[in-house]
Amino acid sequence: MSTAHATLTARGLVSRTVALDEPVDLLERLANRDGFAWVKDGEGLVGWGRAASIEPGTGPRRFRRAAEALAGLLAAAEVEDDVGVPGTGPLGVGAFTFDPLVPGSRLVVPSVVIGRRGGRSWMTVSGVGELPRFEPLLASEDPAPRAPVEIAGSSVTAGDWMRAVSSARRAIRAGRLDKVVLARDLTLRSDETFRAGPIVQALAAGYPECFSFSFDGLVGSTPELLVRRDGKYVASLPLAGSAPRSDDARTDHRLGDALSRSAKDRSEHSLTVEMIRERLAPLCRRLDVDAEPWLLRLANVQHLATRLEGRLSQDRSSLTALELAGLLHPSPAVCGVPAAPAMAAIRSLEGMGRGRYAGPLGWVDANGDGEWGIALRCTELDGRKARLFAGAGIVAESDPMTELEEVEVKMGAVLNVLLAPEVA
Repeated sequence: MSTAHATLTARGLVSRTVALDEPVDLLERLANRDGFAWVKDGEGLVGWGRAASIEPGTGPRRFRRAAEALAGLLAAAEVEDDVGVPGTGPLGVGAFTFDPLVPGSRLVVPSVVIGRRGGRSWMTVSGVGELPRFEPLLASEDPAPRAPVEIAGSSVTAGDWMRAVSSARRAIRAGRLDKVVLARDLTLRSDETFRAGPIVQALAAGYPECFSFSFDGLVGSTPELLVRRDGKYVASLPLAGSAPRSDDARTDHRLGDALSRSAKDRSEHSLTVEMIRERLAPLCRRLDVDAEPWLLRLANVQHLATRLEGRLSQDRSSLTALELAGLLHPSPAVCGVPAAPAMAAIRSLEGMGRGRYAGPLGWVDANGDGEWGIALRCTELDGRKARLFAGAGIVAESDPMTELEEVEVKMGAVLNVLLAPEVA
């Protein structure tokens, strides 16, 4: 049986949060640092360093173990918080593997966090003993130049992946499952070490409407909010069903209109929304769900989206954002329906390990508030190697070539950034 392993730099966490007089460019602070980022439209959190680390192990209870270990650390901490909004005070930030059987999930309390929300900016410093001065920690850095990048290949060829889609489609038509999400990877190599800071900066600039993220070498820009908790308020924004964008306005409108009318895409989207509704509704005294899906238009792709918002019931109000993320993962948007046979199909057909791709990533504070997304449109950095991921939902009506093209469009968001000469 797995247990959560927590490591503190020494006994006794001390944390102090102060308001900043001037707004800061969050991502400039990560130019040459391998830190945490969770930024949308210039607001969010960045951090670096490790005051404490939690490794929750594997299995279905890993989210609960991580939440309990973090709560124990933060409850014993000496905290001074002059700001007092969600995201201040000591935080747990982290990422979890997609597959509960795969190790590699981790939660960290950063030594330094800088936040920006609703016109307010702050800095939190956490550690053991005497904390460092705040002013030097605010300095930004200029990114260093980078070496050229080349494409090394995928774990599975395009032909083999399309054959996997056909196999999945046969299983669906035979009634063994309703939907499964199959992903592909693409490996890039460079003569120099890939650095997360400039990549997440470029993604945030190109996709401001997404959550651009970075944690422990996992870097990306996800449009999908798995869950947000702010007091008793909870929200989720599931996406399923996709179409490309076009520079021509008429063509772009036609593509979006076709997506909105597509029976195949609407059915795929409905499976995701209904699962999240079924899991959130028992926890809430009220849950509002958009009557119809709407188009979320990103720079290179458009999705069907549905917003769910509610208020936790009194007897469920102690559930943290991290625990809620665990209850919602894996969603049909990244796994399938039903979840167990879909997970088995992914293990059998994908031909690669996902690692933390399509797993939850985000933050939670000492009050249980936080935001968790799904690690989509992302890359795993490993020294001079970068591994990109993207996936597509497979249903009975899926066409293998169309699904391959969808994956390539989604992967292009990060691929174009990594190939751009100005990005380190």
